[in-house]
Amino acid sequence: MPKRGTESLVRKLNILQEIHHALSRTLNLRESLDAVLRILYHSYPIRYGAVFLQKEEEPLLFPYATVGYSLPLPNVSYRPGEGLTGQVAENGKPIVVPRVTREPTFLNRLRANLAQGEWTYIGVPISSEYRVLGVLAVLFRYSPNRDLNHTLKFFQLVASALVQQIRVHHLLTEERQHLLNEKAQLNERLREQFSFFNIIGNSDTMQEVLQRVAQVAPTDTTVLIRGESGTGKELIARAIHFNSRRAEGPFIRVNCAAIPDGLIESEFFGHERGAFTGAVSRKKGKFELADGGTIFLDEIGDLSPHTQVKLLRVLQEQEFERVGGTETIRVDVRIIAATNADLEKRMAEGKFREDLYYRLNVFTIFVPPLRERKTDILLLADHFLIKYSRKHGKSIRRISTPAIDMLMRYHWPGNVRELENVIERAVILCEDQVIHSYHLPPTLQTAESSNTVPNLSLEQAVAAYEKELIQDALKSARGVKARAARLLNTTERILSYKIQKYGIDVRRFKS
Repeated sequence: MPKRGTESLVRKLNILQEIHHALSRTLNLRESLDAVLRILYHSYPIRYGAVFLQKEEEPLLFPYATVGYSLPLPNVSYRPGEGLTGQVAENGKPIVVPRVTREPTFLNRLRANLAQGEWTYIGVPISSEYRVLGVLAVLFRYSPNRDLNHTLKFFQLVASALVQQIRVHHLLTEERQHLLNEKAQLNERLREQFSFFNIIGNSDTMQEVLQRVAQVAPTDTTVLIRGESGTGKELIARAIHFNSRRAEGPFIRVNCAAIPDGLIESEFFGHERGAFTGAVSRKKGKFELADGGTIFLDEIGDLSPHTQVKLLRVLQEQEFERVGGTETIRVDVRIIAATNADLEKRMAEGKFREDLYYRLNVFTIFVPPLRERKTDILLLADHFLIKYSRKHGKSIRRISTPAIDMLMRYHWPGNVRELENVIERAVILCEDQVIHSYHLPPTLQTAESSNTVPNLSLEQAVAAYEKELIQDALKSARGVKARAARLLNTTERILSYKIQKYGIDVRRFKS
């Protein structure tokens, strides 16, 4: 028959193996420590056990996991050197007290019931690289025949098994705090960048826009932003989000016009694995990603009627199902939509649902085109001059007066986006500290602004003007001839004839 000591050794090895298995199952420190203490409680057995950990910002020891004690636990902590547990932490050495009820420095703050019989206390430091991370403290019935040296070595092995788990927890905590700090800094920068006070414009029309942004930002109201392409609708949407209570949440932008009809439902609501060919895994949709934040639906006037029905339900119920799924997903999302389309006309044509229109059109903000806010042109030009001078590493101080005159006379069919592109191009071309008129594109260099004398016949001048008007209309219509014809108040047939006559390449204007 095997000796009793051999049986005891095998039992302890089995317990240690069980502890290692428990520690390998999860990275959650509290779950790991609870599992280890339960193993010791049932298999060793101990009667009471606790793992005390030290917080980074203060030297106090707190019970992180316990077993055997009555719940709820009292609000307990030990300073280094205080009581047996504090002494273990301060000295980094184990303490064994065979009959702890006779020990005056045993404080029993967790209120173990030691009224009957004698109890043995063992406190073991949990140390890593000469630093005490915590203390493993256990209580069990006193036995005069127990070999406490072997018992202490066993609990030291248990404590050493906990080191890696606690270190990983500290690393994860530090990394998480680092990421939270980075996120907070990023959110602060975004909040500053997209503060409506930083939206450039002192014209009356822009001041009215900013006033409406300030009114609606603190609410959860659905907002519809309307205006021509290039007027800065997304900038307004971001200003609303980053000045709302949802600023810490995500801001998800969706360009409804850029997603094919066959994929837009999957993009909006996500899909389950196997929902269609190519769906090799589950994917969250834009609405699910925007939970707790804001979703910005740009170019919403281009949505198909089928998708409009699905979107209406999300607006009404804040719930949906993934493509190929049956689980109903609820979200808390604020909706900001934008369009440059004539929604009223599209409703009359049956291309936009009336119920969706009224659901979106709760609070409307009209962003004026640049030609209606002439006083903002120079402010914006200076802003873009500084931005792109820094980006391209140039020291450009100002825009010349003739160039300013050209900027002010131009009608800006592409709005702020076109002005930004013009200034960036000028910065790249500029070789000194001043942007001159010849740095601007030919479309801005009219005879009047560039001080050149016209050397054309009346017929040639009219043709040049007509060609320029057609090009501007195509630019505004993004190369769509039917839309350009409406802008010029003519027919598509006549416009096509003129395009062919003047040799205009329509493909240049398609975006």
